[in-house]
Amino acid sequence: MRKFSNTSTYYDGNLALALAPALTPIGIEKNPLFFSGEVAKPAMISRGLLVLADIVSTRYFQYQPVPFRDPVLSAQGDRLRAECFSACNGVYARMDLLQEGLDGEIAFGTTNVDIGLELRKSLMQIRQEDKLHLKIGEDGLRALHTVKETDSEVIRMLHQRPVEMPDRWIRALGNCAAIHKNMRKLFSVQGVLAKSFLAALPAVSGKEQSGWLTYSRTGIQLMPRAGKDSVYISGLHRLSSLKRVMSDVQAIDFYAPNDGEKGPMMVEVKLPGAKLVLSLTAQSYQGYSGEGALLEELAKPEILENMENVASILEFESKIKPENLKQRLGLSKSEVEVALGILAVSGKLGYDVGEEAYFHRELPEEPERILKDNPRLVGAKKLLENITEIGENTWLVRSGNVDYRVTYDGKMDLSEAKCTCAWYLKHQNDRGPCKHILAVKLKGLL
Repeated sequence: MRKFSNTSTYYDGNLALALAPALTPIGIEKNPLFFSGEVAKPAMISRGLLVLADIVSTRYFQYQPVPFRDPVLSAQGDRLRAECFSACNGVYARMDLLQEGLDGEIAFGTTNVDIGLELRKSLMQIRQEDKLHLKIGEDGLRALHTVKETDSEVIRMLHQRPVEMPDRWIRALGNCAAIHKNMRKLFSVQGVLAKSFLAALPAVSGKEQSGWLTYSRTGIQLMPRAGKDSVYISGLHRLSSLKRVMSDVQAIDFYAPNDGEKGPMMVEVKLPGAKLVLSLTAQSYQGYSGEGALLEELAKPEILENMENVASILEFESKIKPENLKQRLGLSKSEVEVALGILAVSGKLGYDVGEEAYFHRELPEEPERILKDNPRLVGAKKLLENITEIGENTWLVRSGNVDYRVTYDGKMDLSEAKCTCAWYLKHQNDRGPCKHILAVKLKGLL
């Protein structure tokens, strides 16, 4: 298990964020230094970090505070990205600190960053008029904790805290990437309207409100029915942490997979030299780790080889375009897209909806684990010899002592396939196909 050798701290205008050992382009770095320099908007960055701290320590469904988890931090040359999930796994949050808001060189790599209780208290003390030197890495932290005794310096040894990466975060990161890739911007608000929306958000512990966020010239309203370009949200209180950046917000973009349909949603809050992204599951009781968004891609037998080829040339880029990889590897665009999707499900890629590009993060997990982490896929493989074709685009799949009927109308993906099992009757294909549909796909019949 990786550990923080030190803890993050804020002292006399110096904010030092401690890192665990990092995965970098040259391998594992025990004492990484991702950034050292001045910050243009000290109070804004502190409030953004507090947003992440709020989210990662909150269970929004049946609200309660919970023990803190450590956000994933990726340094990508032109920006720093910190990502986390709520304790209920129903809210994904990402803060991007862009180069334009930082005066210093950004390195490359991925690790966890310590934002513990003591740092949260310190962040609340930072004011906009303060000058802030930000150092992200263990070396900078040790210097801040050097004290003089007579003519010599003594390094204070700090307690090591284990870094815990929940397994479901890995699965959730992949599901987020697949879901975000299908989203599009439906409307935006700027200036006063953006600030007014954040000011009106309910408290995190308030009664759950759901409905359609609808834009008008006087502001955003929560309506009981869908309107033009409206975005459905389940649990408006899940956005409550954004109230912290109300004074900094420049604009808010609202995203959803489809206009007029209930489903997951996302907001991108634009700040000076930074942005905050919050993504919510379709229902407040759902977690991203259970969405099953990439099961169709996982059912394609050729994906592992393509995935390894793509993974071999990734270098912590902040923007990954499929067309560039296509030329370098001699693969088709669809082959590259599928390979990127599978790398995403292993936690190695995220998707930036606003920039319409993947970005590279590297977690200490093996891509092959995605196969055993998807029980429906494992179950589907066991059914391959139990499939009987009974008509055009119709099959019986025997599971136990029961035959389930799978039908398909011949379209390009599995979203229109149907099954008579309990999973399909309950979820349709909103959380990925059932194991019977997957079995027919694996058999090469779809």
